[in-house]
Amino acid sequence: MEPIYPFSTPLGQGIWAVDTGYQRPNFDAAYLIVEQGRAAFIDCGTSHSVPRLLAALDATGVPRDAVDWVIPTHVHLDHAGGAGALMAALPSARLVVHPRGARHLISPDALLAGARAVYGEAEVQRAYGTVVPVAADRVTESSDGLVIRLAGRPLRFLDTPGHARHHHCIWDERSRGFFTGDTFGLSYREFDTSAGIWLLPTTTPVQFDPAALRTSVERLLAEVPACMYLTHYGRVPVIGSENPSDVQQLGRELLEQLDEVVALCGQAAGLGLPARERHAFLRDGLSALYLQRVAQLECQLQRKQILDMLEMDIELNAQGLGVWMDAKR
Repeated sequence: MEPIYPFSTPLGQGIWAVDTGYQRPNFDAAYLIVEQGRAAFIDCGTSHSVPRLLAALDATGVPRDAVDWVIPTHVHLDHAGGAGALMAALPSARLVVHPRGARHLISPDALLAGARAVYGEAEVQRAYGTVVPVAADRVTESSDGLVIRLAGRPLRFLDTPGHARHHHCIWDERSRGFFTGDTFGLSYREFDTSAGIWLLPTTTPVQFDPAALRTSVERLLAEVPACMYLTHYGRVPVIGSENPSDVQQLGRELLEQLDEVVALCGQAAGLGLPARERHAFLRDGLSALYLQRVAQLECQLQRKQILDMLEMDIELNAQGLGVWMDAKR
């Protein structure tokens, strides 16, 4: 399907994927759902992303006071950093956020401090801009099984820890799809081939928990979804495939890789390496695992191109594995 404007792609069932512009094209998506003239955003990128989201909304012909819900899957800044600025532009909207994350969007100081610890001050300002607080009286906390309605269209929340303890996924019965944030991994369109697509589990700092993540993924798969709407990036399987068995296969492959990264941590622990050498070992191990998976798709990109595209994931996932190993110890 052709975009309705340069950054927004219709996916059917009243759902649009909006490229938020974070980092690079086709890296970070927000989703706009329109139902009978009312609208909701799921994930919203950074403060820099808000003009794109509002332009996507305008392109659908839905007025800004007809947006009922803004729903970050979790409060990491690439998913929720723009929530306050977006809410300021949407006078009727309520924010629905995991109860563990609500206070961080109402008062984002701790959230920003955590981001600075990982990325540094300059990168936080460049990538995320000014993070605007959300007024507490406009915040609704989710719960496992909560159902909200968009013009009668039910959206059901599942508590899905593993990537973060403040993560929920949203089930849309109309499309039989989950908006998965980071729970169902990452998949970049540049690696797609006729042989399929590749998902990788994200293990970024600081709350990665492989046992919880496995349980969360299995809960999603138990609904037998036709598709998943990933923040990074887009709908999987691709448009035109509504075969639930495809999603089940992607889930199995994702969980296989989860086991592989846990095994990699076991190898690192057995070597008793100091922190810096352990980090290098984890980076090298993740790079090898990723290259092997991409090679199975017969992707024509060169090794350096693949590693350059995955550099941020490699670095952050290695950091997150180290944090998890230290917490376990």
